Amino acid sequence: MESMTREGGRPGLVSRAGAASLAAIRDELREAREARAARKALERDLASYTRQADLNDLDAILDRHSDQETADIRRILAGRRRSA
Repeated sequence: MESMTREGGRPGLVSRAGAASLAAIRDELREAREARAARKALERDLASYTRQADLNDLDAILDRHSDQETADIRRILAGRRRSA
């Protein structure tokens, strides 16, 4: 693995551009972890809706909102229906 060097060549230190890139990567990873945790929480919340009547009620509620707003919920429910 190559060590990062700062302008001037001192090993172990990172240039401002390199630091900005590392910060951006950290931000992206943090956002991905947060999104994954939110998705898992949504999956857990939706897991309690097991009866067909409950799922029909959810569908009726979702139909009142845009596809963009409800895409994640619809995707989870569709996956559960396929596996059932």
